[in-house]
Amino acid sequence: MDEQEILKERFKSAITSAVKAISGNYDLEISFDNNLPSKKNSLNLPEIIKLKNIQDFTNLRAFADSEALKIKYNNKKIYIKNEPKSSTGKALYAIAEKIRYEKIGSNKLKGVKNNIVECYENKFKEKKIDEIKTEADVPITEAFELYLRSYFFNIKQTRSTKKVLSYWKELFDNNLNPKLKLLNNNINDQSSYSQLISKLINSLNYKDSESKEEKEENENTAEDNSKSENNDEDNSLSKKDDENVEDSELKISDSSFENLSESDDVDQFNEKEISVEQRSINKKLAKEKYKIYTNNYDEVKNAEDLESEDEIARLRKSLDQQLTSLQNLVTKLANKLQRQLLAKQNRSWEFDLEEGILDSSKLSRIIINPFQALSHKMEKETEFKDTVVTLLIDNSGSMRGRPISVAAICADILSRTLEKCSVKVEILGFTTKNWKGGKSREKWNLENKPSNPGRLNDLRHIIYKAANKPWKLSKKNLGLMLKEGLLKENIDGEALLWAFKRIANRKEERKILMVISDGAPVDDSTLSVNSGDYLEKHLKQTVKWIEENSNVEIFAVGIGHDVTRYYQKAIKIADVQELGDVMINQLTKLFSEKKQKTIH
Repeated sequence: MDEQEILKERFKSAITSAVKAISGNYDLEISFDNNLPSKKNSLNLPEIIKLKNIQDFTNLRAFADSEALKIKYNNKKIYIKNEPKSSTGKALYAIAEKIRYEKIGSNKLKGVKNNIVECYENKFKEKKIDEIKTEADVPITEAFELYLRSYFFNIKQTRSTKKVLSYWKELFDNNLNPKLKLLNNNINDQSSYSQLISKLINSLNYKDSESKEEKEENENTAEDNSKSENNDEDNSLSKKDDENVEDSELKISDSSFENLSESDDVDQFNEKEISVEQRSINKKLAKEKYKIYTNNYDEVKNAEDLESEDEIARLRKSLDQQLTSLQNLVTKLANKLQRQLLAKQNRSWEFDLEEGILDSSKLSRIIINPFQALSHKMEKETEFKDTVVTLLIDNSGSMRGRPISVAAICADILSRTLEKCSVKVEILGFTTKNWKGGKSREKWNLENKPSNPGRLNDLRHIIYKAANKPWKLSKKNLGLMLKEGLLKENIDGEALLWAFKRIANRKEERKILMVISDGAPVDDSTLSVNSGDYLEKHLKQTVKWIEENSNVEIFAVGIGHDVTRYYQKAIKIADVQELGDVMINQLTKLFSEKKQKTIH
């Protein structure tokens, strides 16, 4: 074992000991392989690929410390009980709870505090201030976390952090600041803290930044929705029952939200909370049709049609310059995948058979001995099957910067690798054409804003590389992901259906669909006039249908976001730097599987 490997093993041992000591769970099974925990009382940490600088050590230590503190101080029952209903609310609530248990650990252990603070501050060292031009470039989740961490952890303010906060500071100062001391006083009481933070999130009403007209529009729509619900002849539930159902739905859908160290009592709790009657109601609600107000303005575009050839070439060059070090690392991993695939494809023959293809090399036997029987040969059947892989990449605004760059280069290298092994690869992206609904919303406004309009924005689905198109002809297209202004909202359910239809129509025997995303489906225009989990519900229904009714193998990677609540096969990574390793490792495992998925 070389010096580097010895260092890694020592570091793993130190991390393992620290996690067990901090969590107080000395029976906890810890592994370093990026996979989901395979059983209860287990914790999977990111695989250690390289340890070249102190920041690599610090980031992993901070992540491990945080997971250990979650095991010790986070009660899942309380978490679910007070969780908001909207997608944005859930995200803010998760951030606040993470800060709570990290703060408790930091108060007790100085080393833990140093790791967590340094790891968070490192994120902003890489953030370029010129990338932040408008409020749209700063998601509320990013600003919310920075605002709370600045108070609880005394985060050093830089030009980047000040600019991030500038768009949201007034809102937070008015609504959060007066309660920060109270939050701190309740830091050790999860129940009181979570109730308080849930109320604060609901009171934020960050759509106050919209125009007065838009506020009135949302208020009127909410009234219309309420009236239509009360007057619906098919609605057999009272308003109180509706609230109970929504609560129970959250408990079901988010039962895997925190997949580390789940205990038996949590499972029993969920069973008690969800009655048979509520289960039947949930099934009924799940059948609600997903609506699209209009798809007249949606578009599916080839990447080369969205920008000039010179600009795409410039963006590709920029992409290559950004990620030279990562490219070398991913290429090494991709070569391992290539060797495995080529080994599976190696042809072999069985000789001296009574039937099959005539073996011409053995004809000399007949000349020597005319009574010698003819010899035949037959090619052995290989396990490797004709395969196509689709990479569906989230092109939302929150992916801007390093996440989208890493996703693009990993997709590029994988495409090139798999093509060498005769595996077809398709690379797709999804976003919207506009931030606030575009022409779809304009049409809705002109038609007197009917209630419950469904999806209310113009979709943009992008083909970066078609399955039949060679990598060399598509390579430059991936640079388009870096184009300023391209990345907007993400409506995942419809994008997944689009990608599924494309791959389902392929002739290949084996079909693999890998989704890369950094968050829940969010489109402000749609969510402002429908239920807060409207897009999320549709994504869950879509994934479930594909998993249960097709032979397409679907896998998802969540960048800093737990996607296990949507997909059966999924993994969360803490740092986008791990993306290439995870994609290749998971594809390697899929190709290693002998049994294929069958249709239920």
